[in-house]
Amino acid sequence: MSTATDYAVESSEFTASYKPSDITGNYKGTMVVICIDPRVNSFVNSVLPYTVVARNAGGLSKSAVRDIVVSQEIGVRDVAVIHHTDCGMTHFSSESLRQKIKQDNPDDSVVAKLVDEMDFDHIEDLEVSVKSDVKYLKEHALVKKETKITGWIYDIKTGKITRVD
Repeated sequence: MSTATDYAVESSEFTASYKPSDITGNYKGTMVVICIDPRVNSFVNSVLPYTVVARNAGGLSKSAVRDIVVSQEIGVRDVAVIHHTDCGMTHFSSESLRQKIKQDNPDDSVVAKLVDEMDFDHIEDLEVSVKSDVKYLKEHALVKKETKITGWIYDIKTGKITRVD
């Protein structure tokens, strides 16, 4: 596990050859909502270098609305919701995660109360989840009506991305 000291060393190595990004002419007003899973990093860095990226567990729209609303004020008019294969959010239910957290924090009534109030929005079916997220954003009152919203599934084994909306 990294520590703050490790970050300082890594940063000094990084800054030795650092050149700030010039997005002039490259920024297209696009935003991607995608998972925090590090297995999608190569896709994000290679395919989407000049894209605004909102990341959360599962790449879920509900968790990204605030970012989308703010990003619209800097010209974002194209939002791609991307979920990926073998996502951790497909490997448990909200209830099983609640139970696990409670087991990890026995006799902690504050944790139990907070976790019972939280919806972890697990994913049962990737395609259904993407379509639901796209619909959610298209109907959200704070998302500008002229914003183009599309849905995609990224295959972490092949690198292929498929439109599903």
